[in-house]
Amino acid sequence: MSAQIIDGKAFAATVREKVAGHVARLKEENDITPGLAVVLVGEDPASQVYVRSKGKQTVEVGMNSYEHKLDADTSEADLLALIDKLNNDPEVHGILVQLPLPGHLNEDLVINSIDPAKDVDGFHISNVGLLGTGQKSMVPCTPLGCLMMLRDHHGSLSGMDAVVIGRSNIVGKPMAQLLLGDSCTVTIAHSRTKDLPEVVKRADIVVAAVGRPEMVPGDWIKEGATVIDVGINRIDAPEKGEGKTRLVGDVHFESAAAVAGAITPVPGGVGPMTIACLLANTVTACCRANGLAEPEGLTA
Repeated sequence: MSAQIIDGKAFAATVREKVAGHVARLKEENDITPGLAVVLVGEDPASQVYVRSKGKQTVEVGMNSYEHKLDADTSEADLLALIDKLNNDPEVHGILVQLPLPGHLNEDLVINSIDPAKDVDGFHISNVGLLGTGQKSMVPCTPLGCLMMLRDHHGSLSGMDAVVIGRSNIVGKPMAQLLLGDSCTVTIAHSRTKDLPEVVKRADIVVAAVGRPEMVPGDWIKEGATVIDVGINRIDAPEKGEGKTRLVGDVHFESAAAVAGAITPVPGGVGPMTIACLLANTVTACCRANGLAEPEGLTA
């Protein structure tokens, strides 16, 4: 293995330390405590784990955590009423509605009912438009975490050739916009891209966010390229015993690490950065709401 491992767990800890420092200054100098409200509808096991982790880390950095757990059969009207209440609560600076929602709820309608200034997931159509036109916005957490790690590793990204594999609204598209904003030459590739291996092979930066386990082998990677693997896929692991599984990314780690200059592991790469950037976005939203200077290094 020749690639440098980009330790997302350690980098996320550094981001949380910065957030905690900003929170402490906001309290001391302005008597303001940033507040994050998380809304969970239903009892999806994975969502419950995420919400617990978000609440724990919110409190650890000194922010106020407001959790709203609703029954799976909660009506759309009741959910929208709660969001309206949070929109108008001055103690709440960030609102996150945990996805996926139960099937009877319209996710687009719910997300777009959040005040864009409090939309710390960066999914509101207004924030999507602002990001796409290079204006100040709330930035989706996972792409923001990827950008932070790339900036930390490379310094300037200007002029680099970047390929984003995946065109989702949550990762692929905003990731491409962020890389464009840092003056990369950007290609968005996907499962129907012609000559996909050759497209990926030319990239100085590869961001894999396609949701297919180990889809990208090492012979697709340019020697010395930086590989950011967003994928989190659970596959069977018979070597661990019957019924056992393991986590892998969208990149075949061993073969890619043999040629890449740097690579994120799975787990321990992009994943920990997502919640860290959620906390960073909440501090940013709090500062904007109160007309204060934004914290440096915590947003795009």
